[in-house]
Amino acid sequence: MAKKEIAVPDIGKFENVNIVEVYVSAGDVIAPEDPVLSLESDKAVMDIPSPFAGKIAEVKVKAGGAVSEGDIIALIETDDAGAESKKEEQKETAPAAAGGDKTVEKKSEKKQPEVKKPEEKLPEVISSAAENAADKGQTGIVRGNEPASVYHATPSVRILARELGVDLGLIRATGPKGRILKEDLYKTVSSAMKGYSASSSDKTGAPGLPPLPVVSLEDFKEFGPLEEAPLSRIKKLSGTKVHQNWAGIPQVTHFEEADVTILEDFRKELNNEKSNTGVKYTMLPFVLKALVSALMEYPDFNSSIDTAGGIIIRKKYYNIGVAVDTPAGLVFPVVKNADRKGVTEIAEELSSLSSKAREGKLKLDEIQGSSFSISSLGGIGGTGFTPIVNHPEAAILGISRMSVKPVWNRDKFEPRKVLPFCVTYDHRIIDGAQAAYFSKHLSGLIGDIRRIILGSPV
Repeated sequence: MAKKEIAVPDIGKFENVNIVEVYVSAGDVIAPEDPVLSLESDKAVMDIPSPFAGKIAEVKVKAGGAVSEGDIIALIETDDAGAESKKEEQKETAPAAAGGDKTVEKKSEKKQPEVKKPEEKLPEVISSAAENAADKGQTGIVRGNEPASVYHATPSVRILARELGVDLGLIRATGPKGRILKEDLYKTVSSAMKGYSASSSDKTGAPGLPPLPVVSLEDFKEFGPLEEAPLSRIKKLSGTKVHQNWAGIPQVTHFEEADVTILEDFRKELNNEKSNTGVKYTMLPFVLKALVSALMEYPDFNSSIDTAGGIIIRKKYYNIGVAVDTPAGLVFPVVKNADRKGVTEIAEELSSLSSKAREGKLKLDEIQGSSFSISSLGGIGGTGFTPIVNHPEAAILGISRMSVKPVWNRDKFEPRKVLPFCVTYDHRIIDGAQAAYFSKHLSGLIGDIRRIILGSPV
């Protein structure tokens, strides 16, 4: 085996050309003319092929970088002996190709009977789009009177799309400058195949849903002025997960209230006492502590479902994810082992995690491992909402804004501070009666935080 360099060939009078995509990584086995990376100049996008066959030993560049002619792209291990034998074989067959004795045929040159591969039927969402595009003589879909073929994709992506029969006009691009990447293509095909499988033989019996129509700027220009704003990376990732959770989980929301008059007075008293320590007590640490106690009493709410095995997995740890609003979108840092921490420690940890989240400095282990989640809009407003269950969790608690209400005390109405909250739950695990008991129990704990000490139903 010999190690050779794959360099950038003559690409004209261009320097520091942007690398759009790198197609290979260490360990990949490639053939001659296989593309190794894609470059974008001011005028065109081009794939750079490998001049050698072999195994990639090391990649010297990465997407987002820049290269010029002669720069090393990668190192490749080649089989020189194999290459030489191939050259000799080509020399032997050359005279026959040039018009020599055509009656002599080597055994190795005999044509093998062509074996047809069984045709795989692609999902309708892909095949029909490709057929429509072919009928119209274009690669994009039509919006209004204009073809929607104004998309950006490298040559290799276009070739792959043709092989798969996918209309690139239907692909949602995630690459730089709206470029369609191979990952986008694979993701679309995978989603379509899953939808096709679900509609034909879904084990849960859920019907397959057709994809939403593709929407673009062109659809709305005739109605008035427009403005584009890119989705943040967090919203792109969470959007897919939220959609899956909403569509895949039979979820119900139960609404309840808690009288927090006593708790609110206690909270304000603590803040006055601890004003010099820097610790600020909000309502959330108390609710979180009460929640953990309620989860211990009703373990199905701190569980996951194994649909294949038909069992409920009850978790004996209490890691509570708390939604934090950041400029990039909603994130859920996790308070680990909340059952072992006091309200003060939880308040300090929540403050630290929230700051990290807004600054984009959360570590991976600080957003993993939650067994239950809380989404609180109390600091903003609203009387109620329906949060979506964060799969694979069984439920999520939603907290709204506290208000003062007249409450009948069997003698007269008196003003009380009331905290509205709700519990959205997976109906495969939890039924309505359980949700009502759980919510009532949690309401009692929040209303009188001293009851946490008892560890028994309110």
